[in-house]
Amino acid sequence: MICSPVAARWLALAAIALAVSGCANSTYTWGWHVVSPFDARGQNNLLFLTSGVWATILISVVSIIIAVLIGIVVAFAALSKRQVLRGFNRIYVETFRSVPLLVLLLWVYYGLPVVAGIQFGVFAAGVISLAISDSAFEAEIFRAGIQSIPKGQWEAGRSIGLTSWQVMRLVVLPQAIRRILPALGNQFVYVLKMSSLISVVGYQELTRRANELTLIEYRPLEIYTLLVLEYLALIAIVSWLVRRLERHMGASDRGH
Repeated sequence: MICSPVAARWLALAAIALAVSGCANSTYTWGWHVVSPFDARGQNNLLFLTSGVWATILISVVSIIIAVLIGIVVAFAALSKRQVLRGFNRIYVETFRSVPLLVLLLWVYYGLPVVAGIQFGVFAAGVISLAISDSAFEAEIFRAGIQSIPKGQWEAGRSIGLTSWQVMRLVVLPQAIRRILPALGNQFVYVLKMSSLISVVGYQELTRRANELTLIEYRPLEIYTLLVLEYLALIAIVSWLVRRLERHMGASDRGH
């Protein structure tokens, strides 16, 4: 039986609750007061932790927008009749799809200043790394979506006097986006989760805040449990928005 995304998240929450309750009989002394909204110290810690939410959302949204734009361009190269452009597509996709995000991030942040004399700030290095890494996947998603559109759509567009670019922009690409929307939503969730790696270079997002608070409070289990719940909540919201958009675009198609 296949669980829906909502059911899967409830199962995840249940698993966390079960794990926490199962530890109740252990020798571990719980200290939930460090993140309790009913304790003054806990309130300050909660504000510190949740203040990283907007940083996580900001870097994820900026990265996914840039990744989509790059991905479309790279996908067009794969559809070109020129062998050079098709070769560029394969090299780009295979290269950045193979390099782990953390390795790419460390190279951009620490390697570029040495190799090219270019120094990026923490936010810029994170965006560049996330966008380039994700754009390789976006390119394949767009390529598959465009190639899934029947050739008759191209022929119909050309028959009414549209240029190849107009057919792509007005006929093919809108249909392809409707088909690949679930995959694009999955990639946004991927970027949202992978943004946690930017914490290693000091970006003050959710994971970095949790790491810093753990060093102060010495309560890693309580703090990281709350961190898991924060990511679950963010991804639940993103999944809900994607499903709403899918239904809206489906309703638009039926209306036509």
